[in-house]
Amino acid sequence: MKSTMALIKSVNDSNEKLSIQNGIGTSIVLNISNNYFPLFAISVLGATNYQVGLISSLPQFIGMFAMLIGSVILGRLGQKKKFTAYSFLFTRLFLVAMFFVIYIPSEYRSWLFVLLVGMMNLPGSFANLSWQAFIGDIITEKRRNDFFSERNKIITIVGMGATFLMGLLLQQFDKSNPVPYQILFLFAFFVGLLEIYYLNRHVEPRVEKETNSKSFKLGVNVFKHKPFLYFLVCGLFFNFAWQMSWSLFNIYNIKHAGATALWISLIAVANQVSQVVSFKWWGRMADKHSNAKMLVFVSLGMASAPILTILSTNLIYLIVINTFSGLFVSGTVLLLFNQLLEVTEDTNRSSCISNYNILLAIVGFIAPQFGVYMLETTTMEIAMGLSSVMRALSAVLFVALYVYLKKRHFYGGQLQVNHLT
Repeated sequence: MKSTMALIKSVNDSNEKLSIQNGIGTSIVLNISNNYFPLFAISVLGATNYQVGLISSLPQFIGMFAMLIGSVILGRLGQKKKFTAYSFLFTRLFLVAMFFVIYIPSEYRSWLFVLLVGMMNLPGSFANLSWQAFIGDIITEKRRNDFFSERNKIITIVGMGATFLMGLLLQQFDKSNPVPYQILFLFAFFVGLLEIYYLNRHVEPRVEKETNSKSFKLGVNVFKHKPFLYFLVCGLFFNFAWQMSWSLFNIYNIKHAGATALWISLIAVANQVSQVVSFKWWGRMADKHSNAKMLVFVSLGMASAPILTILSTNLIYLIVINTFSGLFVSGTVLLLFNQLLEVTEDTNRSSCISNYNILLAIVGFIAPQFGVYMLETTTMEIAMGLSSVMRALSAVLFVALYVYLKKRHFYGGQLQVNHLT
């Protein structure tokens, strides 16, 4: 018995280490590519505000269909690791395609780049969906807050360094020079190969196909589980309020404040520094007070970011604001995912995750487009202000979720009986 327990602990420890190594690869890829997509589109390709908005929203639109397809595929699989690895590989191949965008006629470049960014999320959504289900099976419930806060802290530190170094590199060239971006895309692809290598080394528990397919359905049954349904309402509203300003921040920083690659990297690094120092705190507070309760404070903190940003175009000021907002971004990343896992049951977790991600993809497509529409029809100040108001309203919904879960004695993802009554 002791030897079996020791073996299980050894496998779990190994999986956690490999997950961190895999996450480091993912962090480097995303921070040296995705962070600079808008800058490349605006400075090199001459993209319009609408096209910049599509860089945020088109991947979500394509991801909506990808979630449907991926859910069906995953429902037929006994294990998820191989499918996850192939999905990541095909996603990273799009970075190679981006290398060649500059060689087509100039009038088509920005649209082709937007299309590549969008289509990249087809395998990317497969990867995200299967990874969430995969890692949910591997990391035990009692380890989640601790492990994910530590993992997020480490990969954010690495991503921060990668972002800063890439910003320094890009700063050495004219902002309209495509060559450094081409180098960046190729380098990100090769790091992606290491990311996949560490993913493949995970030890995955065996799941029978018949059991897995029964639990992985896209029907309405998952919405009958009220804790998941109520979280879904709160999470989708918050994500709409959050994501509607994503494109606005990029447009504001680059077009209004005149940020170059170095300033973009400094702003991103400032945000990530705050995430690093606060991940553990959010994890501890969630263990002490619950994910739902801490999401109230996250929403209020996130509500301050848009309205504070538009007070000045001074780049040093924007760094300070992003340092402050990063304290709440870390909580958003950690708590939303952990709350999703908490309100799902072992028998329907994969199905809940797929339904959540499909609806999230719909929100992710509409929200940035709505933000750009508000910018085009009103002003930057009104568009950002509306995002702040809606983020603050999310806090009210999370208060209601917390009260509901508390009344249900819902702890650790399970509905427990109160033996005192």
